[in-house]
Amino acid sequence: MSESSLRILVTGGAGFLGSHLIDRLLDAGHEVTCLDNYFTGRKANVAHHLSNPRFELMRHDIIDPFKVEVDQIYNLACPASPVHYQHNPIKTVKTSVMGAINCLGLAKRVRARVFQASTSEVYGDPDVHPQPESYRGNVNPIGIRACYDEGKRVAETLFFDYHRENGVDIRVVRIFNTYGPRMLPNDGRVVSNFIVQALRGEDITVYGDGSQTRSFCYVSDLIEGFLRLMNQDKIVGPVNIGNPGEFTILQLAEKVIQMTGSSSRIIHQPLPADDPLQRKPDISLAQKELGWSPEIDLEEGLRRTIAYFQT
Repeated sequence: MSESSLRILVTGGAGFLGSHLIDRLLDAGHEVTCLDNYFTGRKANVAHHLSNPRFELMRHDIIDPFKVEVDQIYNLACPASPVHYQHNPIKTVKTSVMGAINCLGLAKRVRARVFQASTSEVYGDPDVHPQPESYRGNVNPIGIRACYDEGKRVAETLFFDYHRENGVDIRVVRIFNTYGPRMLPNDGRVVSNFIVQALRGEDITVYGDGSQTRSFCYVSDLIEGFLRLMNQDKIVGPVNIGNPGEFTILQLAEKVIQMTGSSSRIIHQPLPADDPLQRKPDISLAQKELGWSPEIDLEEGLRRTIAYFQT
């Protein structure tokens, strides 16, 4: 597929990741349709594009079928933080599963290439460290996180079945923890939680003893990985995109306090059910096939994210 101007649909386009992707697509000269129901997305995230004749905004729920003539589809529609996806778990499963079916049906009809934003949560609480794409995961199918974990796993299943049965041109990425500007302050994700609590001088809440690890990828690095996977013809995925730098939650809390100059204290709460103890991507496939590696380290990424929340 040429890099000339394409018509591109981004579902969940008014969300944190979707809006950053749309920025890049419009900068590259493409025509972009943003589809969002504003459950966790915000019109403000894409408001700066409303006067752009190559940008169109559709308020629509991905669970309901939709028709649009496009060359590429990026499916990013799904609440991604535990606070939001556990708020209405049945709706979360429907968004992942029916949303995937609707995107794949459209891609099949209009012969578009379709991209699925999957997640490191498909690995569950992993027994293998770091996690390569070949690892099949350790997910509790009846736990409180299953609506998201299993919904995303089924979406991957659908993508590969449509690819095998109907020749649909797919790309699947597995996203590890991502952070940056436009995260919701009440997101419930650890980076935004800590920054908001530190800036307000509130106690910083660490679940468990804080020894659990996460790998944090800055949003611009992640979006670069998306674009590289989508615009090459060698592999369909799944491909891990994330930053392999591994930090304990306690280290993150201490770094945020230090960088914000906050007087916040760290307090400990019980660990939620099925919370993964270790999370680190094996990104050797992305490095080999896409020439992709993250460029922004945690310190620099936090500096930019803190500046966003300060404004």
